[in-house]
Amino acid sequence: MKIILDAMGGDNAPEAAVLGALEAGKAYQTEITLVGRGEEILEVLRSHGIEDLPQGIEIANADDVVDMHDDPAAVLHKRKGSSMVVGLKMLAVGQGDAFVSAGSTGALLTAATLIVKRVKGIRRAAMAPSFPNKAGGKTVICDCGANAECTPEFLLQFALVGSLYAKKSLGVSNPKVGLLNIGTEDSKGTKLQLETYPMLRKAHEQGLINFVGNVEARDVPLGAVDVIVCDGFSGNVLLKSIEGTAMYMGSLVKHMFKKNAATMMGAMLCKNGLKSMMKMLDYREIGGTQFLGIHKPVIKAHGSSDALAFRNAIRQAVDAAQNNIAPELELALQQIAAAKEETSND
Repeated sequence: MKIILDAMGGDNAPEAAVLGALEAGKAYQTEITLVGRGEEILEVLRSHGIEDLPQGIEIANADDVVDMHDDPAAVLHKRKGSSMVVGLKMLAVGQGDAFVSAGSTGALLTAATLIVKRVKGIRRAAMAPSFPNKAGGKTVICDCGANAECTPEFLLQFALVGSLYAKKSLGVSNPKVGLLNIGTEDSKGTKLQLETYPMLRKAHEQGLINFVGNVEARDVPLGAVDVIVCDGFSGNVLLKSIEGTAMYMGSLVKHMFKKNAATMMGAMLCKNGLKSMMKMLDYREIGGTQFLGIHKPVIKAHGSSDALAFRNAIRQAVDAAQNNIAPELELALQQIAAAKEETSND
């Protein structure tokens, strides 16, 4: 297994990426290629007392860097020598099994789509992070920001890729899929939801997904479904609202335990439980978000990733490469296309 890492992407590059790669290489027994400015990467190693490249770690030189303000549509031409573009080209030709970057989301999505390509039949790749829910499992949000404007066909495909991801990566045997809406009735929502609902219902009848209907935002973190389907705008609002609420509740708990000597004693008794809860909600522990629908695994790490976040993003890349959903996704899309053609002929 070989993971290609954009060593120059993110706020803390290249140090955080290099250190995260060193940790991941040892922890997950995987080979890692660091793509970026070779001398800067070597300087990070030397500053930490490492004179020679550790076994399993390689450097692929790339002198340019994608800036967060670059136009995503122009990156492929204006930044062809960047660590992001060079790394994706390596993935496309089989010089690695997955790619990780903490660089610009828009640039990464555009470049991955044009270089690595989408799975045959996929209209748009989707960002699909998973987060813990009250039911004890994880919920996948598909899409959470890659596609602000969507068609019903996009949402149908998000349901397929999200369901397959939950099966293969999260180990859910029959993932429950819900459509994000303002009510549970099938008459609720805008034109997008009203037109998407029967398409998801039909996919359920075909045995392609386990669609359980409309789901309100408040029920998502409670574990009502394993996969919540939505346009990227709504999904991003949902995700950020959950993150903000978790941060707020965490600050309230912290303030409560600091109130007096008795509550501080209580905090000591709850220390392990609190650490476990905070770890569960820490984005660094998740690592990143896979672009579902791209032919080979591409992982978007958080822009402010530190070494721990990069280590876990690489772990996620290893898992994604091992649980490749592309073949099954292509087959499911073929089934939908065949059913659609049969209906039109009738």
